Amino acid sequence: QVQLVESGGGLVQPGGSLRLSCAASGSIYSINAMGWYRQAPGKERELVARITSGSSTNYADSLKGRFTISRDNAKNTVYLQMNSLKPEDTAVYYCNAFVWTTKYNAMDYWGKGTLVTVSS
Repeated sequence: QVQLVESGGGLVQPGGSLRLSCAASGSIYSINAMGWYRQAPGKERELVARITSGSSTNYADSLKGRFTISRDNAKNTVYLQMNSLKPEDTAVYYCNAFVWTTKYNAMDYWGKGTLVTVSS
């Protein structure tokens, strides 16, 4: 099995920064794309950013310039640097990864989420 464990969430004031981390562990053959999604209260889960194993990235249009996704393939870890945070960024942030557990088997995995609260 594969586990994704997020860390780095918390309470931050508007204009502040946070860095989220997500480490994948378990029966990993290789990992394709990794990404971050978020779900605010009363809203659907939405894409924040994704990054491929070759470090190609895509972002939600509304977040470009404030959020930066990166990964360390050797550590099976993806990061999300969030700057200039706004109250509307408050949400549970979920890590996602498409993991090959063998040469022939792959599936999507999700972390349990980490809460980010932006408030004064």
